[in-house]
Amino acid sequence: MTTDPPTREDPVPSARVVGDLPTVDAATAAEKVPAEATLFVSGFGGVGYPKVVPEAIARGDDRTLTVVSGGGVGDEIDAALVESGDMARRYPFQTRPAVREAINTGEVMFHDRHIAGVADDLRFDGLHTGLRGERVAVVEAVAVGPDWLVPTTSVGNTPAFVRAADRLIVEVNATQPLDLARVHDVYTRGDPPGRDPIPLSTPTERIGSPAIRFDSDDLAAVVRIDRRDDPYEFRDPDDSDRAIAANLRRFLDAEIGRNPLFAEAVTLQFGVGSLGNALMGALTELEVGDRPLVYFGEVIQDGLLDLIDAGRLSGASATSLALSADGQDRLFADISQYANEIVLRPGDISNATGPIERFGVTAVNSAVEVDLHGNANATHIRGTRVVNGIGGSNDFVRNARLSIIALPSTAADGDVSRIVPATAHVDHTDHDVDIVVTEHGVADLRGLSLRERPDAVMSVADPAYRPSLRSYLDQVSERTGATPIAEDTGVDP
Repeated sequence: MTTDPPTREDPVPSARVVGDLPTVDAATAAEKVPAEATLFVSGFGGVGYPKVVPEAIARGDDRTLTVVSGGGVGDEIDAALVESGDMARRYPFQTRPAVREAINTGEVMFHDRHIAGVADDLRFDGLHTGLRGERVAVVEAVAVGPDWLVPTTSVGNTPAFVRAADRLIVEVNATQPLDLARVHDVYTRGDPPGRDPIPLSTPTERIGSPAIRFDSDDLAAVVRIDRRDDPYEFRDPDDSDRAIAANLRRFLDAEIGRNPLFAEAVTLQFGVGSLGNALMGALTELEVGDRPLVYFGEVIQDGLLDLIDAGRLSGASATSLALSADGQDRLFADISQYANEIVLRPGDISNATGPIERFGVTAVNSAVEVDLHGNANATHIRGTRVVNGIGGSNDFVRNARLSIIALPSTAADGDVSRIVPATAHVDHTDHDVDIVVTEHGVADLRGLSLRERPDAVMSVADPAYRPSLRSYLDQVSERTGATPIAEDTGVDP
């Protein structure tokens, strides 16, 4: 049996563990993590993360860990390590209630970061003030060899973590099919100033290999596991979701008919979550003519599988199969066929500026709130309590040819307006937001001044809050300046 890594031409590994590797149990592997360490963990979109080694770390001696992931991971990391007191710092994204509460109470220090930049942050020591102790990568794989591994359901920033780590621990997961290697396209960029453009000529072109390479001397342990991901479960679309989706579809239908951006292809991206998944359903009725409909984004959700099965999607490029448990079953049952349509790349490729601009991506993301000038807050409740993190949303909001923020007009069963006079925290500035969509309509902000935008944004607010928003506008209308605002920016029905 050869111990060579899989190739693009022959992608499927011959076995789970290839060669004479240091195979141990989870407790033994956990002992290889020092008392103070930076723990790089694979995972993105709630899938592809290590499971048994983090749990063993949480059950062991006290540690002080800086935990760095590519994106959202499971409770085995973001609950177990918080509840054990081992997690001291967290980068650059999180989704689970336990770690969110610890961040908001100050027990865990959190540094929010754009996904596209994390690989370079590690390569060029951009996080050096926060990364403490020895650097240990714990990653999940479908197969591992002496100097290579094949990821499972996500790639994320795993290649960067493996490269930056002093030692490597690999969990080999028998519940994930070896054929997942068919979807992976691992490509490593060079260093500036001689860094070449990413050589993608189409969104689904393959330019790398199925395997992540590493120095064989770094491999400290291999742990065999047999446990599935605990991914997000998407809620069923409600009336608000369906109304937002219908408004988005009508806008895109009209835009595709008039905008030269869509002359040759329609290339879209959607943010992760139940709303994003619901919005993908709107594409089944989207009128694209004979143009190819392509997805170039960060996550592949169940709604994209529906589009592939319906023959509506020409292909999908992302960094994570952020599917529900049912979606995973569906993909695994026909992985060889889906691999013809799906490619997973590292996060610094899937979210890179160059391809997003080159392919003319239309980005559809959500937010906590949007203000009357088009600034969007995607990460904080009332400007203070962090929700998840910016993730990769701004990689697309900032660089897309057409940037859309889609959100319900209210929260808390209608008790809170999500259209506000001025956001207390800004993640996406008015410079980057082109369109706002709610269940009440579409606000097209392109070409409008900051004095003209409020009327457009207010038109998609819940009608119960429009009088309060109008009162605010009347209050500030006589103020001087290009962007008149008042000190009191609260909204009441």
